[in-house]
Amino acid sequence: RCSCSSLISEVRTTVRTRTSLLRETDMSSGRRLILVHGERLSMNSLKNKRLFVSRAAWKLAQRAMPKISPTERVALGCGTVGFDRELFSGKPGSVKDLMETYGNKMKLTEEEIEFLKVETETLCSMVDDHAILENKDFSEEVWHFMRRAGFMGLKIPKEWGGKGFSTAATSAILVKLGSVSSDLTSTVAVPNSLGPGELLVKYGTQEQKEYYLPLLADGTLIPCFGLTGVHSGSDATSLIGSYGIVEKDTESGELGVRCQFDKRYITLAPVAGLVGIGFDLRDPQNLLKGKGEEGFSVALLERDHPGLEMGPRHQPLSAAFMNGTIKGNNVWIPLTKILGGQERCGFGWHMFVECLAEGRGVSLPAMAVAVGKGLGPAVGSYARARKQFKVPIAEFGGIQEALATIASDGYISLASTQLMNAVVDNHEAPMILSSIMKQNITERGRTMINKGMDIMGGAAISMGPNNIAGNPYMSMPIAITVEGANIMTRSFQIIGQGLMRCHPHLLQVVEALEANDDKAPSRFMLGVQSMIRHALSTLGRSMFLGIKESLSSLFSFGHLRKLGDSPQNSADAFIHYHEQRLSRLAANFAFAADMALLLGGRLKFEEMFMGRLADALGATFLGYATLTHYAKHHATADAGLRLVADHALLRLEKEAHEALRHAAANVPPMLLRFDFVASALIRMAIRPIGSLGTPDRAPTDAHTKQVADLLTTNASNYASTFLLDGSVYVSDGIRKTLLDALPICLEADALTLKLRKENREPTSQEVELLNKAEAMRDAIVQVSSFEKLGFLENQPGYVRPAIKQTEQWLEELGQADKASSAASKVSAAASA
Repeated sequence: RCSCSSLISEVRTTVRTRTSLLRETDMSSGRRLILVHGERLSMNSLKNKRLFVSRAAWKLAQRAMPKISPTERVALGCGTVGFDRELFSGKPGSVKDLMETYGNKMKLTEEEIEFLKVETETLCSMVDDHAILENKDFSEEVWHFMRRAGFMGLKIPKEWGGKGFSTAATSAILVKLGSVSSDLTSTVAVPNSLGPGELLVKYGTQEQKEYYLPLLADGTLIPCFGLTGVHSGSDATSLIGSYGIVEKDTESGELGVRCQFDKRYITLAPVAGLVGIGFDLRDPQNLLKGKGEEGFSVALLERDHPGLEMGPRHQPLSAAFMNGTIKGNNVWIPLTKILGGQERCGFGWHMFVECLAEGRGVSLPAMAVAVGKGLGPAVGSYARARKQFKVPIAEFGGIQEALATIASDGYISLASTQLMNAVVDNHEAPMILSSIMKQNITERGRTMINKGMDIMGGAAISMGPNNIAGNPYMSMPIAITVEGANIMTRSFQIIGQGLMRCHPHLLQVVEALEANDDKAPSRFMLGVQSMIRHALSTLGRSMFLGIKESLSSLFSFGHLRKLGDSPQNSADAFIHYHEQRLSRLAANFAFAADMALLLGGRLKFEEMFMGRLADALGATFLGYATLTHYAKHHATADAGLRLVADHALLRLEKEAHEALRHAAANVPPMLLRFDFVASALIRMAIRPIGSLGTPDRAPTDAHTKQVADLLTTNASNYASTFLLDGSVYVSDGIRKTLLDALPICLEADALTLKLRKENREPTSQEVELLNKAEAMRDAIVQVSSFEKLGFLENQPGYVRPAIKQTEQWLEELGQADKASSAASKVSAAASA
């Protein structure tokens, strides 16, 4: 039963031999035997060798990989993954797929639109932002209307007395409020994100819902969430100093928790009637008996709870929104006060992570959208009205560059916010996308307000009723700091959590390393093989798309598009062009992320490297969001939409490419100096034919000027359609004056140019127009001044010390001069 040809074909794949081989079948046992040099080896021995290698590699990886902490383990099971996972795969879905999945979630209901037009408009009209800053509080009328009109219960379902609004509607309301006062946005945002109203809706017991939710919905109870402690900032879930011991009451026999906590930076704490306290629950006596667990838990305490100390305020920069401390020492909390009841003991991290997407991904980015929509057109109008050297500053190149950045970042912010809102309304809780939104959009908000400050100059730094930039300028750093500082989010969280949650195969490998069963080494090796195949696939896709774009760029003389083309005629080609570039960048990022995994457990300590990968991922996601918005709206917009979309996409693509290029140049050291190989491979992936066709071309100066003109002229309806579309408050105040002045100043400037060309004097009607424009320019450039400023100056009889000292010293000098003069006269008389 021997066949030499089949024998050689099979055995050569397993062993090397120069002797004759014989395959034989042992019919009695059913085993296949191989004769090698006269020795019989079972095929099972080959399998055992593979198992030995797998187990050795598994154990080696276990030693190299740090253990996952309980907090990290819980986080891996929280939230959802969707488009972020597609980006990590290197082959994301198309813009068409995004529109089909989320397009129907981007519309507001008639009820939501009416609330924006009526209640939100009314609340905006009641607010004087400068007075709020001066008084460090809202008026009683504002508080009453805000609470009773339903602003505290926007997300609470109607069955509990709330509005039951969508995330998109809540975001739109926050944007409109933010266009008037950032303090108003902060005050309304908290009850509608972490709350803990949102937590009660999802996790509360029936009794807790029936009692608390109606009181939260009608504003009777203002909520806050106490998480951050003195020694736990961005690492808030470490809960250092906040803990509770499960005990049994000696009199009633009721189970409860003896707690102590010291919280700070808690928004709305000084006025809150209900607080959710996060603490580390410990059960050393096993009193829970399996009903609930130890760990992060949330207790619901009303303001008058025995031992609860609330009231002292912080002052975040110059902001007026309520923010303060919550303390408690030896506070007794019955288990019925645990959010979700005893069964939810130890479940707080799940609650926190899944609801955090609302605050990080929606509420904070809404402040940046308010800057882009509210400040952008106003600054553009100011630049048109303000003249220096007899020329509107809107015509200066440096001003145009700043204005284009405001317009471009403003469009990126509103487009990505619209997509993120739709994702959340689709019942997803994407932790990675919400982190990207929080870090990236708040940073762009800071960039926009900084550019606005530069343009407005003295009008922006002189506080008062006429200043529309000063308060947002001081408030944006607060948004950047809260709910996970941007530095930590960028350099650690986005990639650290993103790889674990979104990489197609990494979680399988990590779970195999954490397991101890007999099949774990095999699962580990299968996962490693899948990761290798994925890396090769993303490398191949990167090179293919890169070469394709390079050749396309070469044969089309560098550019496929012309800025002057009609969006209606070229929209499909425009979308396809940028989608191909974004798809290439996604593949580039995915391969770079695969190479980063070669660092093993050391990756979490290479934060600069992870930060660059986060920049690439963030810019790519924002690019898809921007392109999706353009694809959805281009048919009803004029050429201005394409101009700003193109400008934004070129910048985002350049940001992503530059981040990957810098990552390739800074791969951290690896074993056997493999970092040189990884660096070379990443460079080859992102630039397969050198710099030819790479997505690193910045917008031209001509393009930048055209985008700036969108804010300083009426040549396009972009501003009126997408910025001043009723989503910001412009009914009165300096912002209305600025916007009203734009068409008058444009007409006056055109008339001045015409008169100069025709070399004639204006008619009486033309004089009237010129005078009107001059009067509006004069009104716009005025800044506030105060006879008395500050607490001391408003005290009766107060005289500024510097003035008092000057008068005193002059008086002393006068007396000295008189004495000297008298002495001189006496001396002269004596001499005589």
